[in-house]
Amino acid sequence: MSPSSESMDGNKLHVAMFPWLAYGHMIPFLHLSNELAKRGHKVSVLLPKNATLKLANRNLHPDLITFYAITLPPVDGCPPGAETSSDTKDSLALARALDGTRDQVKAILTAADDKPDFIFFDFAYWIPEVASEIGCKSVYFKVIGPTLSALGLLVLPGREKTLTASDLTEPPPEYPSSKVVLREHEARQVAQFANIPGNQMTTLFERGFAGMKTCDALAMRTCKEVEGPFCDYIASHFGRRQMFYTGLILPEIQEDPLEDTILNWLEKFRPGSVVFCAFGNEWLMEKNQFQELILGFEKTGLPFLVALKPPKGAASIEEALPEGFQERVKDRGMVLGWVPQTQVLAHKSIGCFVNHCGYGSMWEALMSHCQLVFVPNIIDQTLNTRLMADELGVAVEVEKGENGWISKENLCRAVRSVMDEDSEIGCLVRKNHRKWRQVVTRPGIMKDYVESFIEDLHGLLG
Repeated sequence: MSPSSESMDGNKLHVAMFPWLAYGHMIPFLHLSNELAKRGHKVSVLLPKNATLKLANRNLHPDLITFYAITLPPVDGCPPGAETSSDTKDSLALARALDGTRDQVKAILTAADDKPDFIFFDFAYWIPEVASEIGCKSVYFKVIGPTLSALGLLVLPGREKTLTASDLTEPPPEYPSSKVVLREHEARQVAQFANIPGNQMTTLFERGFAGMKTCDALAMRTCKEVEGPFCDYIASHFGRRQMFYTGLILPEIQEDPLEDTILNWLEKFRPGSVVFCAFGNEWLMEKNQFQELILGFEKTGLPFLVALKPPKGAASIEEALPEGFQERVKDRGMVLGWVPQTQVLAHKSIGCFVNHCGYGSMWEALMSHCQLVFVPNIIDQTLNTRLMADELGVAVEVEKGENGWISKENLCRAVRSVMDEDSEIGCLVRKNHRKWRQVVTRPGIMKDYVESFIEDLHGLLG
């Protein structure tokens, strides 16, 4: 099919978006939709009904971005009414439900007044076939860091043999980094899990790579300056001569002021003196680990603001705190269930950011002025951390025990190593952070990425 009439008229595109059914995927797809619509391009977003309701307020251009509701068929393993990864822990069952929407997706896009020029997707590996049937191009849009896909290229060959830890700790010569790898005990755990037939990790890798092999273009939500070698590694594996980059596609920082309780507390401390910790919404800790972390912040002797979910078995933060903790820290420490991370990070009193290094938080951290300490929880966060701490040298990783335990001593040591003014490590990561922050915050860099990406799309249409 030739480009749609809208593409021919005014050089505008029509892009359809069909992301994996997890908010960590759907939201970046919508951020990109907003960037395209801001430049006059039309976008059709296909999501389950409840997700469209939750994300409607993120649609900044409703005149150009249209939501289309899809209905997931019932499948074994998915609770009735489950529509996203927030509704079920069984990602493979959710993937089977996603596959059951193929005919709906094709019908919606075929019935459009003007058929799309592109369909963006990730885990729905069959989209390239649908795009070919409709007469448009397919773009695999990767919203999570390329380091995880690079690791996946090491894991999948193990499907033909027993995967060993050395396969993951001693990557091939063409692998882009000797530093962004797993430790021995981490590699053993991944290999053990990967060798279980039909396991979730390798099955999801296979789905993603199947789409990468057959799509018309690969697009990465990253900056080439930072993660380019990993993108090149992936592109070379799939025989792609060109990799498209969207830039970070981050939402605009909200200007809403902090609530008075947090703001007044932060204002008591001198600039750059407060340690801020936030681990996102998905890390649910055991109570003993939660308390150990809290005691680690107390042990630093520094003022600290911690935002964590109540641990397992606790109905509130207050009941989970160590005995006597609140009396000991008094006005020096504050522990809450949630805070607006971006606004807190921007406050002048924050001097250190302790984080799990999820992909979005990784970039927020790099763009901040804080010293950085990372405590990864799952595999992609671990690889993000190795990139930041070992490859770029902008952060310190908290040392864990082989069983994953985070001791108060190791947490305290990591924080003090970057916060002590005479610390050699602190000076080094501060210097490296300043250099890389200048790269990713260069004026106009995000605008340039998006506009270059749109040019790439036009070039793909010929």
